[in-house]
Amino acid sequence: MPYLVECLASVERQTLDPARMEVIAVDDGSTDGTGEYLEEFAARAAIPVTVIHQENSGGPSGPRNVGLGKAAGRYVFFLDADDRLGPEALERMVAMADKNNTDVVLGKVEGINRKPPKSMWHKTLDRTDVFSSNIKFTLSAQKLFRRALLEQHGMRFDESLWTGEDALFTMEAYLRADGVSVVADYPCYYLVGREDGKHVTKTGSYTLRFDSARALMNLIADMVPAGPRRDTLMVRPFLVTLLPQFGPKFLKDSEEVRRHKMELAQPLMDTHWNHEVARRLRVHERLRLHLVAVQRPALLLDVIEFVRAKKQAGALLEKRGTHVYLVYPHFRAETAGIPDWIYLAEPREARAVEGYREEAANTFLRRALRRMRRTLPTRGVKAAAV
Repeated sequence: MPYLVECLASVERQTLDPARMEVIAVDDGSTDGTGEYLEEFAARAAIPVTVIHQENSGGPSGPRNVGLGKAAGRYVFFLDADDRLGPEALERMVAMADKNNTDVVLGKVEGINRKPPKSMWHKTLDRTDVFSSNIKFTLSAQKLFRRALLEQHGMRFDESLWTGEDALFTMEAYLRADGVSVVADYPCYYLVGREDGKHVTKTGSYTLRFDSARALMNLIADMVPAGPRRDTLMVRPFLVTLLPQFGPKFLKDSEEVRRHKMELAQPLMDTHWNHEVARRLRVHERLRLHLVAVQRPALLLDVIEFVRAKKQAGALLEKRGTHVYLVYPHFRAETAGIPDWIYLAEPREARAVEGYREEAANTFLRRALRRMRRTLPTRGVKAAAV
């Protein structure tokens, strides 16, 4: 309350036939009149409404699991009480799932006093997957899920996690789904920023973020064999969950907290960080995580200060313009010993540098690969008879 009033009003405004919908509202020990308002809504709404009252669980996983256990429809959608739906949201998402026989549908998200994810809404996609699109960068629970998929695999939200539980659930659904659809041409979901700032994802101890990163990394490692596909997905927990702990807030942390963060990160870096994950990041992101991996907090502070000040890193072009090194702190400093490749910009970042020769760089890379292949043992050659 009072966000719930507009949230439920957006449900009533749905263009989907009320007879095709059900609302399961879980009052998780609220003390602000939410429970009473839900009962009033259930008594007057044209949509069938079930209200469940329970003791406060402390997080969203428990209530969502209770609601999921009561659901009877072909699809389920998890709507947070402070957000709202676009009027045609459910009709469009259900139609998309029915048309393409996909198991998960993402509806475009817009923000109200809050920044929404953006990179996955460039184009409506009838059928895609987590490897060939940017959907890995939206792992909130506000998606349309085919209930049969969730029941087939016994999927529920992890109640041991206080944040990031939706990322775990949604990533698993992406990986298990027979296709994912994206509705990008209509705002289906409005992510509302609360005036009091009390969003679960923005509160709680920093240790919860490491718990969330660990759980997501382990899920990806368990479900996806080692290789480029796993590396592509690992970008998400490193970039979105772990890296912010080593951003500007790290400068304000006490020495004890800094030391603890480095300790918490070390097993994650040792297990999941590698060259292929690193090269998928921008130079300053890769550099910071490398310094975490090698446990160099003093050097890390210099880089964070540089990035926070929004300084422009110089560019050094080598090998006839095919290599662009971005000169962030400690580049080629003997005392730091940071490998050059950490500072080597990938094409998407190098293109902004005048003089970069991408076509020549690609030719250089192909030649290097051919030379490497010539040094490999030849397969299938029969041994000479003795």
